[in-house]
Amino acid sequence: MPLKEYKPGYPFTGKIGRTIEESEPAWPVQRRAKDGAPNVLFIVLDDAGFGQIGCYGSPIHTPNLDSLADGGLLYANMHTTPLCSPSRTCILTGRNHHSNNMAAVADNSTGFPGYNGYVPFENGFLSEILLERGYNTYALGKWHLTPLEQVSATGPYDHWPLGRGFERFYGFMGGDTNQYYPELVYDNHYVIDLPRTPDEGYTLNEDLADRAIQFIANTKQIDPNKPFFLYYCPGATHAPHHVPKEWADKYKGRFDDGWEAYREKTFARQKELGVVPKDARLSSHDPDVPHWDECSPDEKKIHSRMMEVYAGFLEQTDYHIGRIIQFLREAGEFENTLIMVISDNGASAEGGSTGTINENQFFNNVPGLMEESLEYLDKLGGPETFSHYAWGWAWAGDTPFRRWKRETYRGGVSTPFIVHWPRGIKARGEIRNQYAHAIDMVPTVLDCLGIEPPQSIKGITQSSIEGVSFAHTFDNAGAPTKHHTQYFEMIGNRALYHNGWRAVCPWPGPSFAEAEHDFGSQITADMLVELDAKSWELYHVDKDWTETENVAEENRSKLIEMITIWYTEAGKYNVLPIDSRMVQRLNEERPSAAPDRSVYTYYPGTEPVILSAAVNVLNRTHVIIAHVDIPKGGAEGVLLANGTVGGGYSFYIKAGKLHYVYNYVARSLHHLESSENVPEGRHQLSFEFKVTGKPDFARGEGAPGIAQLFIDGKSVARADIPVTIPITLGITSGLTCGSAPASPITPDYRPPFKFTGKIFKVTVDVSGKLYEDKEAEMRMIMARQ
Repeated sequence: MPLKEYKPGYPFTGKIGRTIEESEPAWPVQRRAKDGAPNVLFIVLDDAGFGQIGCYGSPIHTPNLDSLADGGLLYANMHTTPLCSPSRTCILTGRNHHSNNMAAVADNSTGFPGYNGYVPFENGFLSEILLERGYNTYALGKWHLTPLEQVSATGPYDHWPLGRGFERFYGFMGGDTNQYYPELVYDNHYVIDLPRTPDEGYTLNEDLADRAIQFIANTKQIDPNKPFFLYYCPGATHAPHHVPKEWADKYKGRFDDGWEAYREKTFARQKELGVVPKDARLSSHDPDVPHWDECSPDEKKIHSRMMEVYAGFLEQTDYHIGRIIQFLREAGEFENTLIMVISDNGASAEGGSTGTINENQFFNNVPGLMEESLEYLDKLGGPETFSHYAWGWAWAGDTPFRRWKRETYRGGVSTPFIVHWPRGIKARGEIRNQYAHAIDMVPTVLDCLGIEPPQSIKGITQSSIEGVSFAHTFDNAGAPTKHHTQYFEMIGNRALYHNGWRAVCPWPGPSFAEAEHDFGSQITADMLVELDAKSWELYHVDKDWTETENVAEENRSKLIEMITIWYTEAGKYNVLPIDSRMVQRLNEERPSAAPDRSVYTYYPGTEPVILSAAVNVLNRTHVIIAHVDIPKGGAEGVLLANGTVGGGYSFYIKAGKLHYVYNYVARSLHHLESSENVPEGRHQLSFEFKVTGKPDFARGEGAPGIAQLFIDGKSVARADIPVTIPITLGITSGLTCGSAPASPITPDYRPPFKFTGKIFKVTVDVSGKLYEDKEAEMRMIMARQ
């Protein structure tokens, strides 16, 4: 006999008498999905361009993603925003990025609606909707949707994954992470110890796939009929381009003919596959990209290897996605899993014109050295590097379009998109050309599941979903699109699609070489009038699919109509005020995790302290004091560390001696070792850095100083440190007490090098003026997307 149930919050429907025999039980109704409801799997790639996946014409081997296209649908006209966090809010909410207050990223927030970085609770996530419909909900990999001031262990946690409808989370909170030493979060806490070391074969791609399979298995072994929603975001192929050597070596010599050849061959293959129209034209050579034959032999060698590493990274990512697909097959869930694969934006040009072996050099204005790149050539992709290819490969990766990530030409916003659902879609291996945008994914899923958008979630009235379903195109290649108008805006770059036309207003110009204004400068009211009068370009993309012919002059009335529509959309979706600033945004007052103070105290066994919440010792006099108890026979291990292989500092004991190592952006190591052993018992172990000069930000040199080690106040080592890191220890760095689980700051020990004695506490006392370079800090923030 079925249990009697009643809705929570409604009157009890059973019967209550004086005794059990006079009473009748009833239970609050359980959340259950409809019988046969499909699983939903979103796979969100990072910085993968339109021309980088095999089924989109790329020479990179992606058999598992290709198989989804072969068994489902490949969309050739999908769009996102030009940056990751904004796109991801669109993917999860069905609303535009300014409606989600994510104009750029939370790290770059300002105090205006549309810009503050807090995704409003009235814009419910798909996870929140499906959770109430009886789904298990899991998020794995990259998040980057929490305001920066709320990412530390102090919370609050309501904008973390578990606060937005996901029951489990395993991944990283920021924009990127080291693939060998990631800063992992499990549910609502930071992970101190990684499952394995790189020497034992650890990579994040494998770890995330393992965890995805585990989460799915947890559901299906208990309730085989309960569906799941899995939001799977591997963080690949964002920098660092990290992959074991055997993957990169598969592509040896494959890119030696350069980026122009890559574009030509990929474009030909795209036409052959039908991914681009037969009459499409390849966009012209980008003014910022050198011709391959102008590069020196050494430059070609470096560029080729960096692209080999990227290709291997993407193929490894595909392989582990394939493991999840195979598990779904084995579990009998593959046929009834609605899979959508998308990249969050176009290929990334954040490696600069030359590429880099260590992004932290770029962030600190430290010029790259060709001899250094050549020295590290065989190590590219390994844990010793944090590399990113040159922007010539980003241009090639977005074939056949112009430009790249962060810009509103099609190269920045047109991305791969694959849909696979055998039980729900009859068509196989077909291409769809209807216009679509990332905001259309949520309404399409709800359409497929027969779910109406909820009017409220947890008592909060919901805003209207702004995307439209494209489910009607699944089995009808000729069905018209329902998405007729879409605005774009990113850091002053603007664009509008409307019924087969596209207007673009680039900022500060169509390319770096053609920029008419300074990068990061604010668009004033007078400048905006001038831009609207002279800088909008117009493309009839129904006929000129790749934006090769600007027809603004001969279609003035159409251009005026498009500009007018853009402003209408801007008013509707909180796009105003237009804010092209970069450096200046950092000076905005915004909430902080905690107020600045002069003394910071840290304890062993606690979670890593993220960079934005940790004490900042750069360019300032400071003292580190560790209060310890050394057992009989001595102790060793890290007392306090902050940084990675790309730069940072470590204070530790080894072989009985007290040590301090300063890693200057992986270019030089400055090492102090005590002249005597650390004695047994309770002691104060100190490091002091006294600034002796000013930093030179333009040259990438932080303040020099005199460093000393002390045991119970007695100086036991002294050395000059002639150059320090000027701006940042690195975007993946975190401060730790009692161990150093990140990539090794020094080769003197192997992570995590846990301290074997007892640490009571470690204090850091900072004083003196803090010098800052806001422009370089902004480059760091924007490169994380």
